[in-house]
Amino acid sequence: MKHSPLFTQHEALGAQFQLIGDWEIPAHYGNATEEHLAVRQGVGIADLSLRGLNRITGDDRVAWLQNLISNDIRPLTAGQGLYSAFMDHKGKMLSYFRVLLLEDSIMLEDAGEVGDMTYQHLRKFLLFGTKAKMENCLESWGTLLLSGPSAPDLIQQAFSIDMASSKPLDLHVTEREGQTAIFVKTEETGEHDIEIHMPNAGLVSSWERLWAVGKPLGLRAIGQSALESLRLEAGIPKIGPDLNERIVPPEANLEGKAFSLTKGCYPGQEVVARMDTYGSVKRRLVGLLIDSPDNHLPEPGAKIFSGDREVGWVSSAAVSPLLKKPIAFGFPLRDFTKPQTELLVACGEERYPAVVHALPFALPQ
Repeated sequence: MKHSPLFTQHEALGAQFQLIGDWEIPAHYGNATEEHLAVRQGVGIADLSLRGLNRITGDDRVAWLQNLISNDIRPLTAGQGLYSAFMDHKGKMLSYFRVLLLEDSIMLEDAGEVGDMTYQHLRKFLLFGTKAKMENCLESWGTLLLSGPSAPDLIQQAFSIDMASSKPLDLHVTEREGQTAIFVKTEETGEHDIEIHMPNAGLVSSWERLWAVGKPLGLRAIGQSALESLRLEAGIPKIGPDLNERIVPPEANLEGKAFSLTKGCYPGQEVVARMDTYGSVKRRLVGLLIDSPDNHLPEPGAKIFSGDREVGWVSSAAVSPLLKKPIAFGFPLRDFTKPQTELLVACGEERYPAVVHALPFALPQ
């Protein structure tokens, strides 16, 4: 079983753990609903060190990556980033990640589950003679997430870095105690989300620094349960449950965000271009508001029905502390994606009413 370098710190805060893959991660610290509301109202801190992180170096790094991924990284300058996918030749999503351009390297962060999914898919394309090297940083670097209205204030007080007006995937690179630290404005909860990537050697001291400064601001540790309900309320899909080999990027509403129609050839490009030309997207990611007794949740992959007709599946679900009802992401056929469309969702042997809801479910006030 694998653990974050901050495992001892999580235990000291009373974390209850859950197993995802080979990794034991904090599910909650006593009350997931209170953790969720702390992010919506103030600031929370989460450990994302078990998420895939890769560093690409070498003279050919931009050209090599450009030929493989779905988005166009050539217009980026150091300090900028974008979202991208890696697809198979049928356009199916094999990975989804953030591309962060630094002066001397490119960082790729998996946007979702734990593990090294992106590394495993891309490394096989490092052919002999290519002047690019890909380093798997999963077990040598760590990632902290600060989320909430007070997150920029906490970052300013703790590290003297102003990210209050940063746009998504703007990044700031600095040195902290002799270690590189990359501060990135991201999208995890719908609030101000700021991630800090750094080698493990600086992770504990940065965690402690944030707690020392953050206690007067009401800083609270948040686990996987709260992160899930927060991202669903904010309408943010992730690799793994939502973005996977069952779909192509347009079906997840990623047009203009994660793939380019003008950059030239890459795996899956012909499929997404054809969809754009002919408007042939078969299904769409939607929000579902579910009416179930005792807030019973559908399992990932649960079927969606219109009457007796099966029309799609559920990818993620959680109880929304703001709406006080179960919410979910689903992929129904396109004729059943209009808001207020009435559907049924399978929960075990039962089927419960669900209504298509526009995303996001809830926005920061």
